[in-house]
Amino acid sequence: MSNLTSVTEISITPIRPRDGLTAFASFVLDDKYFVAGVAIFTKLSGGFRLVFPTRKIGQTNLNLFNPIKREVGEIIERKVSEELTKLYDRQLTEYKT
Repeated sequence: MSNLTSVTEISITPIRPRDGLTAFASFVLDDKYFVAGVAIFTKLSGGFRLVFPTRKIGQTNLNLFNPIKREVGEIIERKVSEELTKLYDRQLTEYKT
């Protein structure tokens, strides 16, 4: 399954870090689905974790998007983390020059 999953057109919007939240991401999954509002948090052990969007209705949180298969979630997390790392590296390089 993992070779069939593509994550493209990744867009990262950094925010002022708060409680581990560092940015939001959007991307296209398998050239079929646009996914937006994915929160990117830093992990205490290093790296990033994704929190997929929900909507609160009354006391209930409804998942708007959430990978069902672990491999798909791992692919999305890896691709988004790679893009975020590239963005931070570019910003660091620009800051130094």
